[in-house]
Amino acid sequence: MKRIVFRKVQIEVIVMNKNDKEITITDVARQAGVSMATVSRVVNGNNNVKETTRKKVMEVIDKLHYRPNAVARGLASKKSTTIGVILPSMTDLLYANLAKGIDDVASMYKYNIILTSLKNGIGSEQQLFNDLLAKQVDGIIYMGEDVSASLYKEMSNSRVPIVFASAIDPENKFASVNIDYVTAVRDVIKLLIDSGNTKIAMVTGNLDSPINSKFRLKGYQQALEQAGLKYSSANVFETVYNLTAGAAAWDAIQDSGATAAYVANDLLAAGVLNAALDAGVRIPEDFELITGSNTILCDVTRPKMTSIAQPLYDIGAVSMRMLTKLMNDENIQDKTILLPYSLIKRGTTRN
Repeated sequence: MKRIVFRKVQIEVIVMNKNDKEITITDVARQAGVSMATVSRVVNGNNNVKETTRKKVMEVIDKLHYRPNAVARGLASKKSTTIGVILPSMTDLLYANLAKGIDDVASMYKYNIILTSLKNGIGSEQQLFNDLLAKQVDGIIYMGEDVSASLYKEMSNSRVPIVFASAIDPENKFASVNIDYVTAVRDVIKLLIDSGNTKIAMVTGNLDSPINSKFRLKGYQQALEQAGLKYSSANVFETVYNLTAGAAAWDAIQDSGATAAYVANDLLAAGVLNAALDAGVRIPEDFELITGSNTILCDVTRPKMTSIAQPLYDIGAVSMRMLTKLMNDENIQDKTILLPYSLIKRGTTRN
């Protein structure tokens, strides 16, 4: 399991006895001989303070161990300097890599992150979204292949800026950062066709999701059409993303007579690969496989899996930068950004 580690935070522990009281901005102002407004300007990095005054206030802050209340600062500036990040699962390696890019840029611009998962089992999607709004987040980044109609409605009614990262906005209302899924899938299917395969399976997630029905499936169909091969829905398999589903998908692929497959998710592809090897199939001599995310799983399977390489870190980083611009009302020339992808050839393809 790959662990995501967010930036390190140094924590100072101050032991207070029961007679100690919480230090407030009033205490700092009194000891420094300045107004509370001046202390607030120093704490918030306002340049409209004399250097001698700033130094005096900072000395008192250090002496009293004053720790400004983040919520209070947010009320004063009307910003919480906090963003919400919604991802499908805390354990999915794809979103862990994306989150790292988000976190690094958030740190650069001094934003804190509230990370939440759609699969935490606590409340509905709408409740989860509204909980973030209740925490006064300045913006939200959404990751995931699916967005329900009810959640999308909540997003549309919100005044908080939202960016879709490696997620498709079905109505193109929000800013988004992705790769060109149509072209990427078309390229990998063409590779499999050029290798001599004429019957190729496509294994993907929910076909009600635009990323699968309008993008990946379109690329698959275009590649077949350009090669003069007939499209058949019998070669398209819809399932969930886990190892068990991959093993079950292999049985269906084998029954279809396909000699190659494009699988949208690495964990799902690993399940297909394991089941094929257990059945005595030679990879890639008898069956070729290409997956879609290029997470670390592609390097730990045997043979290693050929994959579309999405720039996951960059997608996260660019999404966070776009969000900072939206939160500061900066102009964005293109709200839909497509980053370049590549194809990493490994042991599950012959070429």
